[in-house]
Amino acid sequence: MKQGMKQGLERGRAEGLLEGERQVLLRLLQRRFGRLSRAVRQRIQQADSAQLLQWAERLLTAQSLSEIFDGDAPAVS
Repeated sequence: MKQGMKQGLERGRAEGLLEGERQVLLRLLQRRFGRLSRAVRQRIQQADSAQLLQWAERLLTAQSLSEIFDGDAPAVS
């Protein structure tokens, strides 16, 4: 039972961290590019941590949303 509780706590922390990463990326994108489309928001909500990090790094130099999501299907405009 203790093992199950420990696993549940770890899973909860991981999910919380992932949600925090999503929220930070959404906020930064909105600050930089304005209102985000539903498609962009949905894409971010479905992304894993590695993908979110890649997009966040691209945000540093991107001039448009398409530059951030370039190379990832489907394309965003």
